[in-house]
Amino acid sequence: MDLNVTQKLIKDHLVYGEMTPGEEIGLKIDQTLTQDATGTMVMLELEAMELDYAKTEASAQYVDHNLIQVDSKNPDDHLFLQSATRRFGLHYSRPGNGVSHPVHMQRLAKPGKTLLGSDSHTCANGCMGMLAMGAGGIDVAMAIAGEPFYVKMPKVWGVKLSGEMPDWVSAKDVIFELLRRHDVKGGVGRVIEYYGPGLENLTAMDRHVIANMGAELGATGTVFPSDKEIKRFLKDQDREDDWTELKADRGAKYDLEEEINLSKLEPLVAKPSSPGNVVPVSELSGEPIYQSYVGSSANPGYRDFAIAAEIVKGKMIADGLSFDINPTSRQMLTDLVKEGHIASLLQAGARLHQAGCNGCIGMGQAPATGRNSLRTTPRNFPGRSGTKEDSVFLCSPETAAASALRGVITDPRTLDMDYPKIKNPNKPTIDVNLLEEPLPLERAREVELYKGPNIASIPDMDELPDRLEVPILLKMGDNISTDEILAGGARVLPFRSNLPEISKFTFEIIDENYYDKGMASRNLGGHAVVGGFNYGQGSSREHAALAPRYLGLRVALVKDFARIHWQNLVNFGILPITFVNEGGYSKLDQGDVLVFTDLRKKIQQGNEFTISVQGKNQEITVKHALSGRQIEMVLKGGLINWVKDRQKNRA
Repeated sequence: MDLNVTQKLIKDHLVYGEMTPGEEIGLKIDQTLTQDATGTMVMLELEAMELDYAKTEASAQYVDHNLIQVDSKNPDDHLFLQSATRRFGLHYSRPGNGVSHPVHMQRLAKPGKTLLGSDSHTCANGCMGMLAMGAGGIDVAMAIAGEPFYVKMPKVWGVKLSGEMPDWVSAKDVIFELLRRHDVKGGVGRVIEYYGPGLENLTAMDRHVIANMGAELGATGTVFPSDKEIKRFLKDQDREDDWTELKADRGAKYDLEEEINLSKLEPLVAKPSSPGNVVPVSELSGEPIYQSYVGSSANPGYRDFAIAAEIVKGKMIADGLSFDINPTSRQMLTDLVKEGHIASLLQAGARLHQAGCNGCIGMGQAPATGRNSLRTTPRNFPGRSGTKEDSVFLCSPETAAASALRGVITDPRTLDMDYPKIKNPNKPTIDVNLLEEPLPLERAREVELYKGPNIASIPDMDELPDRLEVPILLKMGDNISTDEILAGGARVLPFRSNLPEISKFTFEIIDENYYDKGMASRNLGGHAVVGGFNYGQGSSREHAALAPRYLGLRVALVKDFARIHWQNLVNFGILPITFVNEGGYSKLDQGDVLVFTDLRKKIQQGNEFTISVQGKNQEITVKHALSGRQIEMVLKGGLINWVKDRQKNRA
């Protein structure tokens, strides 16, 4: 049977289930990626599992989110992470080395492998001919311990690329075009696989840009073939021996098919406050901006910064505008300095920040109140920038640089200049000085974990009761993101290793009193939340499930879930259910009390069951999508309890 690239990757790593779309499968994981905003919890989970040494081919812990050191919390966590990677046999990327996704691509990614990361943009490494997926931290901890990763078999969405991008159009506009057509739910339950003659004109880093924002479509992953371009990239990184060719068979089929003619694309922008709110730049020309921002994992390549530098070279940015440059790796920053591009940016008035995630996750560079920010980042969810009432537009580096010059959103095609042609350095810098190799097993066993005062253990969680009477503390609409459930940013991220403290920020963007109401519900049987479509979109942060669970959340009842957040709810023993009939949503009000009886028996006997609304003489039919394994996990109160129970039975 002729197979596409995605099917080949899954077939080669399948350890459980059958390749039938929608059915649960288990995959062997070759590599893992964690970053410091999620990795602290992963390392605590590995400690709780009493892991001796990583079972994967390569696992890496990156410090790229919590870089601001306003007090001791972040550096203390960095020391903990360094000690944990030495103890458990992981690579450690020190602060300042760069953003996890491009650094992993440069140093560790290998065609034909699987990669699981506790960051939703892990899918970016699908550009290397890998099956790269984001997941909750505890799923990654399980993979490091040698356990399979379980996911529903996705459909494979084949996107044929034809033609060649015109001047002033770049890779960001390719993924914007797909978002323009399909919005933020278009990729749910799918892996997007790109193929066709248009690939010949896309560099490895161009493909990274496209693969990265597959997460914004809700896709399980994004896959590109491993061809001569990937071989060239690995050769530049002194890793040519890691290259293997991986292409679709000649007669390969796709579950869904679509075509993008690159020649017909134009510069695009995503308006506030969704990556799917895409329009041509020309529609917004003249809109004033306060900030123009270049960088992040969504535009991490050398050419993304170099082209911005060439556009502003010898000119000066608009008066009163903040032009923020966020490099994504030390290697790339060194090359940009050598080639004079950093000097061009600085002379034009740019502000240079350290290599890291920075403003993308709300760690600095927040825009002023009531002012527009134009960014090359992947997301513009409400409040993600660090400013509560923010107005963030997403764009390409070309649009960001052109707009910085004029102080308003600008179609770069209107600049009075030729389109700069950027070539990569003849011999790109190779820098591994801040990437520590794993210790050998015997030395690793001698390492003691360093725990600063901000690190708190994960509390015990009880099993799912057979009867629940839970008030609805929140009723929300569609597309609630994990940024709205539990924000990032400099106020929140330092508490990622301290659940009691970080829980104080839960749902604060939606209801600033949620924490107090949640704490009050804990001793009264807990509570529920109700939401619309695509609940939990965005980041893979498991804290968006763990913190509400700590505050007593037992049930999330919505129209449908984003994949990673749904799995995170299961992992921490929260029952994720959906309405069978959309009218059920309209029947419920915030403050209603939902009554579940014989709950444990019902979810084991079938997917649909009824619940009642106290005092309303109403019944609502709901359903779950749990596998038999996941039912066991929810009944036990979450994955940690499930693992402990398995270990007891083996003893």
